[in-house]
Amino acid sequence: QVQLVETGGGLVQAGGSLRLSCAASGRTLSSYGMGWFRQAPGKERAFVGAISWSDGSTSYASSVKGRFTISRDIAKDTVYLQMNSLKPEDTAVYHCAAGLGGHVMVARGIVAYWGQGTQVTVSS
Repeated sequence: QVQLVETGGGLVQAGGSLRLSCAASGRTLSSYGMGWFRQAPGKERAFVGAISWSDGSTSYASSVKGRFTISRDIAKDTVYLQMNSLKPEDTAVYHCAAGLGGHVMVARGIVAYWGQGTQVTVSS
């Protein structure tokens, strides 16, 4: 069992930045990928970005590529999502996710564990 706890959401103006954190506990993460998904009101949950814990390789949704960066701190068992140049359409609940097989599997939505989510609101 892996527990995921997100922090760092909030309200920001368009063009601003936020950093989300996801602290993991419960299992060794070396075989896992971790990532972020988001769900806007009335929409399905969508992939944002993912990282392989073992080598740090990443993948991103096209809508955030170049603006968002995912990273990990192995010592802290924490994954981060740095979000820059935020737009109102980035408004959503952001969920941390973990799954076996690295960033590719997480990007495909093959996820075993979810965090509770943190709200990000971008005002225009």
